[in-house]
Amino acid sequence: MPNNPDCNIATADALTLLLHNHHALGAAIEEIAQWISDSGADKVADNAVSALETLDRNAQAITDAIMRLRNS
Repeated sequence: MPNNPDCNIATADALTLLLHNHHALGAAIEEIAQWISDSGADKVADNAVSALETLDRNAQAITDAIMRLRNS
């Protein structure tokens, strides 16, 4: 695949916006998980926390990809 700086910048910009959405969704899930836990539905809250853990793992990979694109 040829190295196209303009394409890399556009891709990195798009991934950055997706990462911002990713963080916003994580924050919302965290708030909902806390509310669910406070309501006594611990199993459901645990499932939400598992989703947060997946978001956390993937956020670093997305960040790494953005940095590779911006540095190429």
